[in-house]
Amino acid sequence: MYYVYILESKVDGSHYVGSTSNLKNRLQAHNTGSARYSSTKKPFVIIWYCAFRDKTTAIKFELYLKHGSGYAFTKNHLI
Repeated sequence: MYYVYILESKVDGSHYVGSTSNLKNRLQAHNTGSARYSSTKKPFVIIWYCAFRDKTTAIKFELYLKHGSGYAFTKNHLI
């Protein structure tokens, strides 16, 4: 399974959207600072995730959530 997830920073309430095949390990990477982009806003909690059967679909959905109408969809329906 592949997951698309939304994290919330406990520092400033900002959100991070990502995808992974191992949600537990990815959250740990974000919270230990291994994930460079989000290292300044740790710690994080998962506030939403969805499972997909294939990586391609998960990545497409992640990109949708990060741009245009997907960003609005995220704000209005997922968080």
